[in-house]
Amino acid sequence: MNEDNRTHLLNSLKQGIRADGRSPEEYRDVTIETDVVANAEGSARVRIGDTEVIAGVKMAIETPYPDTPDQGNFMVNVELLPMSNPEFESGPPSIDAIELARVTDRGIRESKAIDTKRLCIEEGKHAWGVIVDICPINAAGNLFDAASIAALAALKNTKLPETDKIDDRLIVNYKKKTDESLPLTKLPIAITINKIEGFLLVDPTSAEEKAVDTRLTVASMDNGELCALQKGGNGPFTVEEIEQMIDLGISTAAEIRKKL
Repeated sequence: MNEDNRTHLLNSLKQGIRADGRSPEEYRDVTIETDVVANAEGSARVRIGDTEVIAGVKMAIETPYPDTPDQGNFMVNVELLPMSNPEFESGPPSIDAIELARVTDRGIRESKAIDTKRLCIEEGKHAWGVIVDICPINAAGNLFDAASIAALAALKNTKLPETDKIDDRLIVNYKKKTDESLPLTKLPIAITINKIEGFLLVDPTSAEEKAVDTRLTVASMDNGELCALQKGGNGPFTVEEIEQMIDLGISTAAEIRKKL
């Protein structure tokens, strides 16, 4: 962001308003659709303003890890498509894609939202692996929150596919879904609070993100309990700012959770 645009943004924030007319603590409109990908076990499309993200869940039968023989596995992948933003490039996952996947994964994993023991089919031999693939369709700011919401909505929408046993092998029949839902026991919502100099704001646009000095992603439960914090950017926080960011993250998550 050039200096003139940054100065204009800061002058607006001093007056408690942003370029699109929102207050610093105001979210854009959020819409959530499910069952949007026919070949996924669960899927969701999330729109936050002009930002649009699709998440799909695929289930696979895997051998459990030796240190957790009675548990299934969970993984998040992100692909930043060039068609969603001209700044993204084709090829191997970029640093931004890896960070987005890890932040999305962390809130779900640390909250133990998925009961991984119920994913175990036969201890030490067979367990379900849950793979969430996230693709932005239009990256217009705040992909961290959009990816988190889309992943949760897709997981909540997931139905396990049928399986057939041949000899000692389990074969997944992806053409038929059962009525069994994924053992999703919690809904951790991750909200990213952004700091531009001394101002805190949620749900930044692409233009605002270019001015962000640092950010904190706050993942919380419906009772306000924290399950993960993830800092991004190089700028510092004061203790008071961290407390404000946590409070803002929890209160904003409560509003978003109503849509799930």
